[in-house]
Amino acid sequence: MLIPNAHDAIHRAWMLRLLSAIADDRTLAALLCFKGGTCAAMRDLLDRFSVDLDFDLHSRDDIATARKHLEKIFTALDLVIKDQSKVIPQYFLRYDAKESARKIIALDITVPPPKSNEYETVRFADIDRFLTCQTVATMVANKLVTPIDRFQKHGTIAGRDIYDIRHFLIQGLAWNGAVIEERLGMSMQNSLRSLYDFIDEHVTQTVIDQDLNPLLPTAQFQKIRRTLKQETLTLLRLLLKGLGSKK
Repeated sequence: MLIPNAHDAIHRAWMLRLLSAIADDRTLAALLCFKGGTCAAMRDLLDRFSVDLDFDLHSRDDIATARKHLEKIFTALDLVIKDQSKVIPQYFLRYDAKESARKIIALDITVPPPKSNEYETVRFADIDRFLTCQTVATMVANKLVTPIDRFQKHGTIAGRDIYDIRHFLIQGLAWNGAVIEERLGMSMQNSLRSLYDFIDEHVTQTVIDQDLNPLLPTAQFQKIRRTLKQETLTLLRLLLKGLGSKK
């Protein structure tokens, strides 16, 4: 996983420490499925830093069990719960660090995930452990939905989502179309058209700069920041053309 700044190494170490503990807990390893930017980065599918841990949990019936085991791990690692959701297992965990450094790990669990999601068991070399995680096609599909979903649920836009979409598409990675159609409730063509229009209308240079800058080395950030939006729109336009859209 890429580390933009020296102080980010501490955050990465804490994330790997927490992820290792989750993998070593048989109950959590059976219940949780790893996903998101950190998962993609650890699988060498993303070339940016990622600061959170994200998982899927298939049943609401398992929330209490997941909470119990997670909070036992937090105590063992001396991680302090600074905030959490009362509805789903979502935590903001503080670790000791210098005042100017990152010191909060967000751990977020989606329950239940889309029924169309697919999973596989993968060995993660960074922690020398196997974890169940979303397949590559499932990760790509969920990322293609994330900008619209994030805006609808939280009213926010993340430049890293646009970066990830461009990076996945430029690699030619396949996606699970059923996930996209399930989550947005429309055809693949209309889903991509909606994503195109959303990025075109809502993603500004300020959004890209503020969110993405801390996650890339300076030279890499400066190289991509001005062209990111247009390159992403071009890639989506090509996809829509392939699907028969006149966009």
